[in-house]
Amino acid sequence: MTKERQQAEQQWVREQFQKANKFLAEKGVVPGKVLDKESRILPPFLTLWLIQENTPRKRQYWVITGDLPSDMVEASQIKDAREALRQFSLTWQLKAEGILLNNPDKTQTDFAKLMISRAESMASMHMKDDLWGEMTV
Repeated sequence: MTKERQQAEQQWVREQFQKANKFLAEKGVVPGKVLDKESRILPPFLTLWLIQENTPRKRQYWVITGDLPSDMVEASQIKDAREALRQFSLTWQLKAEGILLNNPDKTQTDFAKLMISRAESMASMHMKDDLWGEMTV
């Protein structure tokens, strides 16, 4: 990897981390520490951050950012990043179906199509064993 490409990738990762923190804050979650070993970075498509909230309860959330809508899910029932990606994929497919069933306008239809496209890509990534070995952030 060239130095320029490496710098661009590092910048992208920083931007995604900032997006994840901002998204959590907008949802009323005070971001705390990132659990690096569990998190996954798959540039330039997505990042899956496992972030612990900065409150006495210390709940953990999977946060997805990247070339897709940002989203989060509480991590208590999700064992790892691979399963988090599967959860986002399934949830997005269901949300998109719900949008399309309610006579959406063009903007909503376009968003539902984006969700379906990204959900299908995530489902494909979920199946690729080589993406889910030991990774460091």
